[in-house]
Amino acid sequence: MKQNNNNKRVVVIGAGLGGLSAAISLASEGFAVELVEKNDKVGGKLNIMTKDGFTFDLGPSILTMPHIFEALFTKVGKNMADYVGIEKVEPHWRNFFEDGTHIDLCEDPENQRRELDKLGPNTAAEFANFMAYSKKLGTETEAGYFAKGLDTFWELLKFYGPIRALNFDVFRSMDQGVKRFISHPKLVDILNYFIKYVGSSPYDSPALMNLMPYIQYEYGLWYVKGGMYGLAQALEKLAIELGVSIRLNSEVEEIQYQAGKATGIKLQGGEVLAADIVVSNMEVIPAMDKLLHNSPAELKKMQRFEPTCSGLVLHLGVNRLYPQLAHHNFFYSDHPREHFDAVFRSGKLSDDPTIYLVAPCKTDPSQAPDGCEIIKILPHIPHINPDKPLTADDYWALRERVLAKLERMGLTDLRQHIVTEEYWTPLDIQAKYYSNLGSIYGVVADRWKNLGFKAPQRSKQLSNLYFVGGSVNPGGGMPMVTLSGQLVRDKILADLGQA
Repeated sequence: MKQNNNNKRVVVIGAGLGGLSAAISLASEGFAVELVEKNDKVGGKLNIMTKDGFTFDLGPSILTMPHIFEALFTKVGKNMADYVGIEKVEPHWRNFFEDGTHIDLCEDPENQRRELDKLGPNTAAEFANFMAYSKKLGTETEAGYFAKGLDTFWELLKFYGPIRALNFDVFRSMDQGVKRFISHPKLVDILNYFIKYVGSSPYDSPALMNLMPYIQYEYGLWYVKGGMYGLAQALEKLAIELGVSIRLNSEVEEIQYQAGKATGIKLQGGEVLAADIVVSNMEVIPAMDKLLHNSPAELKKMQRFEPTCSGLVLHLGVNRLYPQLAHHNFFYSDHPREHFDAVFRSGKLSDDPTIYLVAPCKTDPSQAPDGCEIIKILPHIPHINPDKPLTADDYWALRERVLAKLERMGLTDLRQHIVTEEYWTPLDIQAKYYSNLGSIYGVVADRWKNLGFKAPQRSKQLSNLYFVGGSVNPGGGMPMVTLSGQLVRDKILADLGQA
């Protein structure tokens, strides 16, 4: 630990994974860290609920890139396995189509070839060529964007140079990048839907997003033993061991500042916590609005950092088993372009959505009573549009369409077997997490609006205010928001001349 940081006080707003990671990373450098969370537990969107004998992981359900989480423990001489156990999930996920076809994405190469052969004799070779392309995108991204915390297009160009930057397939969309290598429309749909990790559209996102299959195959797809929330509990334990003070049920009312520097935060009720450095895990635009009271003109300058999609989230406890399901499943739209355009362009609820379905009891039966299982359902839907709000009836009608589609595609009598349900709309997500217009994944990746970049981690308004989480680089998803906490440590140390 660096002794000269002992007297530097850091306040972290929000105990999501980004906030937890930042608190741990800064405490490991000797800073005195206080972590303030408005809800009754840490984890942010990585949340948990028990109901009628079922244990629901309310937020993220896929763990990738475990080495990013392990780095928080190894940095301070700890072993992550002593805090939380993880296990690989195989197959990665199962893909269902309306014509009855189902195809698994598998880690085992032989199983993967057998599955791809269902789509024709050339499909496995095309997939291998695509994965070589994905690996090139991934390794280039890891070398600079991830490792150095590059925050803008100009920083990226300076690091990589104009020639090397072309390796990011900069002139294509994600969908166009997939179609360079893949001819079968079902495999195109599968690879395009890796965009789920960042809540965007493959038709609008840059081709760089095709790095995600490499990430998944290179580092595996994992489940946290006992439920995904165990990861938040492990990070909470580590943070406390490092001396982080955690305040729950403590909502921040404003960030106080003077002469271009944050001086602390004010809690609801009036208490002020002084700080030399403030790190916000609240998304950038809501923080600028609610905590910094920026003007509409200032907020308008941030409009290129549009929120990702939201979701209609159904957590169902059912009193039967569906053996055809894997742990992770996708039920595809017959009209994928129309589905994505509804979500990201017209702001409508899709008539035929692609549905992500998690059945965690396939790996962990302890999450439900005997003979029962959990069915978590998440179709992507538009974020809240204050000018054209969707109604409660609109959302409920989509619920009925989704359940009818799943029944049609093999989950017989699903609605008749529901014994308990938790149902969230974008309004619930916004209220619980203060996410921007109910966004799930932070800032959308759009090559026309923001080149796929999220907001910078350094505040332009206050020299000692920093941001972590899905609204800033490197983006959404559990590994990236956790990495953002480590990268913000690096930026703070550099700004203090300690890097």
